[in-house]
Amino acid sequence: MTTKFIGKRVKRNEDPRLLTGQAQFVDDVEIPGMLHAAFLRSDYAHARLLSIDVSEARKRAGVVAVFTAEDMGDDWQPGPPLVSPPPTVKDVIFHSRRQVPLVKDKVRHAGEAIAVVIAESRYIAEDAVEDILVEFEPLEAVIDLEKGLEAGSPLVHDDLESNLAAHLFQKKGDYEAAREKADLVIARRIVVDRGAAAAMENRGIVTDWDKKSQHLTVWDTTQAPIPIRNGLVARLGLSEHKVRVIAPFIGGGFGPKMMMFYPEEMLIPWVSMKLNRPIKWIEDRRENFYATTQERGQIHDVEIALSKDGHILGLKDIFLHDTGAYDPYGLTTPLNTQCHVMGPYDIKNFTSEVSVVFTNKTLVTPVRGAGRPQGIYIIERLLDIAARELGIDLIAIRKRNLIPPDAFPYEHEIIDQAFAPLVLDSGNYWPVMEKALEMVGYDQFIEYEQPRLRAEGKYVGIGVIPFLESTGVGPYEGARVTVEASGKINVATGIGTQGQGHFTSFAQIVAEQLGVAVCDVRIVTGDTAEFHWGTGTFASRGAVVAGNAIHASASIVRQKVLKLASKILKTPEEELELEDGLVRVIDIPHKSISLGELALLANPLRGAVQPGTEPGLEATAYFGPQYGATAFGTHAMILEIDPETMMLEIKRYITVEDCGTVLNPLILEGQIHGGVSMGIGNAYYEKLHFDENGQLLNASFADYLIPSATELPRIEVGHVETQSPLNELGAKGVGEAGTLPVPALFAQAIENALNNRDLEILETPLSPNRLYELLRPNEEKSR
Repeated sequence: MTTKFIGKRVKRNEDPRLLTGQAQFVDDVEIPGMLHAAFLRSDYAHARLLSIDVSEARKRAGVVAVFTAEDMGDDWQPGPPLVSPPPTVKDVIFHSRRQVPLVKDKVRHAGEAIAVVIAESRYIAEDAVEDILVEFEPLEAVIDLEKGLEAGSPLVHDDLESNLAAHLFQKKGDYEAAREKADLVIARRIVVDRGAAAAMENRGIVTDWDKKSQHLTVWDTTQAPIPIRNGLVARLGLSEHKVRVIAPFIGGGFGPKMMMFYPEEMLIPWVSMKLNRPIKWIEDRRENFYATTQERGQIHDVEIALSKDGHILGLKDIFLHDTGAYDPYGLTTPLNTQCHVMGPYDIKNFTSEVSVVFTNKTLVTPVRGAGRPQGIYIIERLLDIAARELGIDLIAIRKRNLIPPDAFPYEHEIIDQAFAPLVLDSGNYWPVMEKALEMVGYDQFIEYEQPRLRAEGKYVGIGVIPFLESTGVGPYEGARVTVEASGKINVATGIGTQGQGHFTSFAQIVAEQLGVAVCDVRIVTGDTAEFHWGTGTFASRGAVVAGNAIHASASIVRQKVLKLASKILKTPEEELELEDGLVRVIDIPHKSISLGELALLANPLRGAVQPGTEPGLEATAYFGPQYGATAFGTHAMILEIDPETMMLEIKRYITVEDCGTVLNPLILEGQIHGGVSMGIGNAYYEKLHFDENGQLLNASFADYLIPSATELPRIEVGHVETQSPLNELGAKGVGEAGTLPVPALFAQAIENALNNRDLEILETPLSPNRLYELLRPNEEKSR
């Protein structure tokens, strides 16, 4: 019997390189003769560019070139549209406006690139940026979403009649009829504000153009190396085999590094070709706050209709979504919000209308969660309010509305981010919630611990929030699996890696199929010279889509191995097993042959072969899901609040996840830990503050609060497995799950802790200062 590796807590193959400094990141790339780039970026959020004088910068010693939009000539073109409007929904309004390599006429957000300096060192390039003289005509900035849609508002894009970027309406059932029958209708305005992804490694790109061979090599901190390759080919007029894009180890992606194409990605390869020199640009932290995409800004006017026993009859959500200055990602994020605002609940009547608004802020593209946390926050806040008004327990109101296990696959009758029908493939939700309640000791806390602690004057609260996550979306990924003459296995796939443990979990899939040790499987990701087709690492899809492509390839190789070994060993295939790098006869273990020997025999140097024979023990396969696999989970938390400072301490943090088949529990828990830490920042610390001129007021880690190890609790993780019927592995994604319910969890637990303060939280993120501001009017009333 082949050793089972799937589901085992295997230590990560990649960690020795990462921990000893042997892993290559983009900034580690050094090429003889390499030049360095620095950008002049706008201090204004909205202004006309009247003139630019780069003459002094060009005179500075060590400066090789300075480029403006005018210098690019006909090569100056906006980036490509990444996501078109959904073709299956009627009356969609969508105005596609994409980012530009360098500003030509008008600045649309602070930090937008105006010119690039190329010099012998980054220091010289930065100094030369200060030599550039620019004349602006400042314009009134569009910052407020509602004001931005008013008649007479300044226009972010002058060729449009308004700042409306897109409008989409979706419905199922008849909400208005459900509302008429309701015993209770709750209406609220809920505001979700912006945050930054703040990855440990900022963006960067190194390009090397070889004029003689007409070959371009690009090292890029991208989550999508193959689409970047394809885009550069189209943009630069090169052949696909003449452009190689490498996404090496990346210090966190979180969505913004999926963005295609950033101005720097359009410009630096072009400059390298113009100068016939290698070029490096590495983003600094201040640039990251202004020039790397952000997310979360939405305003929701919502209604929920309920019966007196707490059953949800209908939900209505009219909301505004801030897309920033451009909208290359189309409706992806607001569609995700629409698809998650119903949560894991059986809601028959639903209406949602989204208006996407251009503003003079940094572009919005998906950040870990990608619209999902907003939807979850909305429905969970409404259920908390409904439970209070109806006098129903918070857990009970959720339990009676969960989608029952016999209802799957559950069709929501709206479209998802992939423009496919929103179908929840599988699930059994209550056991997951029940396990979270047991792990956190919910009944014990409510009945005994909380009353005791409150009697001691402590403000302690508990929260429990279920959530679902659409994962594993298409279109496809592929993989090639090869048995080498050494007996080692080589696996190549097109997706990139940003810390997810792909080098281990993917190796486990192959090791189980081919009977080798996990350490004997070499994984190559993110190199277009190694694998040519694929989409990228995003939407919690790596294990589901690429993992199943790898599984399919390894399965084909396994059949080739057994077929050849059967011939060599003169034994039927069904009597053979793969173990320890050998194919052996089950009843006669010493009768065996190694995978390396078979690999050599599969590639003969002489002699004839039967027609149709394929050389080598190798296979390439692709996997594309019919629709995404839906994961589910529940988070529970106990916290204590200092009533004087509003600082809080998390006493217990529980997550229970159902992400289908668990490939590696150790890696899964690491993913969840990272997601929860980001969610805690989203909930109580991280918020981007803009003034009325579009100036970012906290563009440094001195002012933008990211939770550190001292703020993060020990996170206890439980698992319940409901396998997806959509793929052979039964896997569902989990990359974003840790982040999704945390803001809703904080709101519920804080209200529970401050239950004597008449507090209703309708916004996120919070902070100690903001919580104090929310409580102050209530305290003044009570005086």
